[in-house]
Amino acid sequence: MKKTFHLTHPKLTVPRHVDAIKHEVKKYIRRERNKALPENADFWDFDCRFGVDEATSEMIHLSEINKKISEIEAQQLESFYLEILAKPGNKPV
Repeated sequence: MKKTFHLTHPKLTVPRHVDAIKHEVKKYIRRERNKALPENADFWDFDCRFGVDEATSEMIHLSEINKKISEIEAQQLESFYLEILAKPGNKPV
């Protein structure tokens, strides 16, 4: 998922729209985790980037996504960029 989310919506309030965005992100992650793993992988790992736009986005951990979205909402910005890429991961031995 590589997407720029806009926090303005003609019919929804900003807090309600932010909740809808968080739900969309969780739904995407759940869908990716349910895909079949490659033979040599133990789990799905995710590379995440977050920022005001694609050029200024920085790497973040998967668990920080909701916190970063809330920060954007508190700053009252109009949009943000989120990139989540699934990759196969292996447990350390």
